Amino acid sequence: MHRNKGLHTFLLSKARQLTDEWYDSLDKNSTSGVYSSKDPMVIEKLKSQNFQFHGILCHVFAEDMETFHKKLDEWVLSIASDKEHLETPTHHILKEFMRVRNQYLDFLKEYAEEHTNEGIVNSLNMWSKVLIEAFDRVMLRFVELQSEVVDQQLQNQQEIINELSSPIISLNSETALLPLVGNIDPSRAELILENALEQCVAMEVSQLFIDLSGVVLIDTMVAHQIFQLIDALQLIGVKPILSGLRPEIAQTAVQLGLNFENLTITSTLSQALTIKQNEVV
Repeated sequence: MHRNKGLHTFLLSKARQLTDEWYDSLDKNSTSGVYSSKDPMVIEKLKSQNFQFHGILCHVFAEDMETFHKKLDEWVLSIASDKEHLETPTHHILKEFMRVRNQYLDFLKEYAEEHTNEGIVNSLNMWSKVLIEAFDRVMLRFVELQSEVVDQQLQNQQEIINELSSPIISLNSETALLPLVGNIDPSRAELILENALEQCVAMEVSQLFIDLSGVVLIDTMVAHQIFQLIDALQLIGVKPILSGLRPEIAQTAVQLGLNFENLTITSTLSQALTIKQNEVV
């Protein structure tokens, strides 16, 4: 049985000592990120996180594994999503987990020496195994959870980039411009469709210039989505004017059998703007 009230109490009593000795022995010149910070607030937060870890880890000898793992995972997630730790190389973080693991193994030996009895060697081996497995889980979950956090951040950044790369630019009270630039994949095309419709309604646009001269390449699905946007604009009362349609994109549209009726198309944006000026005159 891995639970041991005496060992749990002993390790819990060492929590502050574990934190102080760990930070004092930290080689701040050969590491980077959160471990080399000279900011007093960052240092205090780092020590607090380390101290919280000890308060949780000691319970591996007092709680059932399901409860212990749940609390441990919550702490790991807080570290994996922490700004300072996100800016710290992963191998430095794993190295510190291993250093702390060695601290615990040393304290296990100290406890065993203070409680010499028959079978203590077997108990020490079992406790060491339990601790090593706990640290293995911590390091594995840290890598997994931080990867998820980073992936989510990248996804959020990509969504912001997509939104910024397809803005509706107001030209006057009734007219706006949607300049499309770069490669357009299906997910970005879908986002463009949603944003364009919402912004046109919000801005009370009656005429929208869609300029494709900056689009290098699109596939058949994206071409279809762009023409879906054109149809949707017409349904909400916005007149679309298409400009800068490259030959390869035009060929794709024809192959798809897309309808060009009642659609104003110009080779350049300047020609499209000229059409609007002539209509005003």
